[in-house]
Amino acid sequence: MPDEKTAYERLVDTLNHHSILYYTMDEPQITDYEYDQMMQQCRQIEEAHPDWVTSRSPTQRVGDAILTTFDKVTHIVQMGSLQDVFSEEELWAFHQRCEAAVSNPRYVVEPKIDGLSVSLEYRNGLFTRGSTRGNGFVGEDVTANLMTILDIPRQLPEPLPFLEVRGEVYMSRAVFGELVRQQLEREEEPFKNPRNAAAGGLRQKNPRVTADRKLSIFVFNIQQIEGKVLTSHKESLDYLQTLGFPVSPGYPRYEDFHQVIEEIRRIGRDKLSYPCDIDGAVIKVDDFAQREQLGSTAKFPRWAVAFKYPPEEKETILRNIEIQVGRTGALTPTAVFDPVILAGTSVSRAVLHNQDFIAEKDIRIGDKILVRKAGEIIPEVLKSLEHQPDSVPYLIPSHCPVCGSETVRDPEEAVIRCVNPACPATVQRNIIHFASRNAMNIEGLGPALVELLLNHQLIHSSADLYSLDPQQLAELDGLGQQSAQNLIASIDKSRQNNLSQLLFGLGIRGIGEKAAKLLAAHFETMDALSKASVEDIASLDGFGETMAESVVEYFAQPETAALLLQLKEAGVNMTEQVERAGTSLAGKTFVITGTLPNLSRKEAQALIESHGGKVTGSVSKKTDYLLAGEDAGSKLTKAQQLGIPILTEDELKALLA
Repeated sequence: MPDEKTAYERLVDTLNHHSILYYTMDEPQITDYEYDQMMQQCRQIEEAHPDWVTSRSPTQRVGDAILTTFDKVTHIVQMGSLQDVFSEEELWAFHQRCEAAVSNPRYVVEPKIDGLSVSLEYRNGLFTRGSTRGNGFVGEDVTANLMTILDIPRQLPEPLPFLEVRGEVYMSRAVFGELVRQQLEREEEPFKNPRNAAAGGLRQKNPRVTADRKLSIFVFNIQQIEGKVLTSHKESLDYLQTLGFPVSPGYPRYEDFHQVIEEIRRIGRDKLSYPCDIDGAVIKVDDFAQREQLGSTAKFPRWAVAFKYPPEEKETILRNIEIQVGRTGALTPTAVFDPVILAGTSVSRAVLHNQDFIAEKDIRIGDKILVRKAGEIIPEVLKSLEHQPDSVPYLIPSHCPVCGSETVRDPEEAVIRCVNPACPATVQRNIIHFASRNAMNIEGLGPALVELLLNHQLIHSSADLYSLDPQQLAELDGLGQQSAQNLIASIDKSRQNNLSQLLFGLGIRGIGEKAAKLLAAHFETMDALSKASVEDIASLDGFGETMAESVVEYFAQPETAALLLQLKEAGVNMTEQVERAGTSLAGKTFVITGTLPNLSRKEAQALIESHGGKVTGSVSKKTDYLLAGEDAGSKLTKAQQLGIPILTEDELKALLA
């Protein structure tokens, strides 16, 4: 018995660890199904041994600890969770309990969306506050981030005195697929599923980052309402629709429980027809008066349950691990396995990320493995099920499979890289990226043609594209005179692109399309950016020290200077066209410190830059003005020591006038 109790306590600790990873950090390490199975085991032990139940058990609470990043919001109506069931037998048991307590219960069945639960509050018809579920009693104020979700109405057609609704924020599979594609292009660790991406997006300190995630919402419940009397769940969802809310995608009502079961089966069959991940179905008693009669337990309402579908996972045999060399030299291992059908399509490959991932799961060539599609989109290897007798642990090669150069592990990342800057694979992928649509947008220059040009030694870098001879191109297999002329015309056109497109095309590590636009808008010329310090770049909104260091390191390389000189001599534009409200601050450098009375630092920076000025992060002899608000610190002291003019917000506006 002591051993059993010890095993229970370890199970509680394990559940708490994974609960924090899931609810608080948005970084789950196990699947929802594995977590649900452990929770079931925990509940069964506690039912058999109620005297063992500890307050630490996840069965005694909703969600987990909240982060301290945002202000706390106390929920007047608890944002509780539903009891999970995993079989049709459990569904019938739920129905029998309801029938024993109320007469002729009717049920509403809704798909269970896999997202992040939030509360939306409206006063006199205006959206005033939004918060996360948190632990069910206290959540986080994420109003500014929720404002970026276009599905959420800002003003209701009826000015109800007060309304609080509950919904699920999610990322559509289409948006998730594009986000992962961009992350892989930047050689970043991709999100594991849409739920993680949505949760991480909603908890961003910068609402612009949240807006970039293109989140959506479905509203599925009224928590509180004043000025309107509603008597059933279906009636409430119909009413929410008239107010402009996107409600649960389908909520039929049934009296016959056989129809309830059939609808649950249908949702499971049609999961891929929904725009978002569906991990179950929710069954609720429709009538609010009957819900009152049924009541709730300490943790769950007795009038609803959530049926969880088992994940679609398939066993297969790992035949090989292929290594791809990316444009930054990163060696990415990819599993190649016998094809299996997942989410309606044949799958035979999955990215294995890095050596740590392979070692942690002990994945070996020849293994029987378990695979699935994360978010019904991204194939992934869940685990190794069985090794072959003669198998050995897999190690990413110590030499590049393309050029044979030594590979080294990045000390700051779990990435192994080829150290050869002239590695053909790196060069090829850099040129492909340079020509891509969101970079220099050279139409007709796809991966196959880039490979052909490299094989014929017509190009050795992106800059060589601008000296291609149309006659030589026309003589290449499968190209022809017209195609060659079209390609040259597209290359010529790309010379006029904005600096932001060129910066993105250069493939600086960690600098995506959005970051490139921010750099170009702020520094305006390649020359100014190449001379910027880490502190100058890190001071930009949306930049951190790591990104800033990456930019500075890139421009410090001799190869970069040679490439930029070649591009400049080829007539490639090195400036950003910025719309100006005026030029009164042209050539002037500002530093902003302290809290301004009316403008945020971001707004003040935008105002200065729109009139031709430049904003940097540190005070130096080159600083023309210090814009200072309340609680200005060391920057103010240094400016005073250097005799730099100090402006208030009003004095800045007067200067502009």
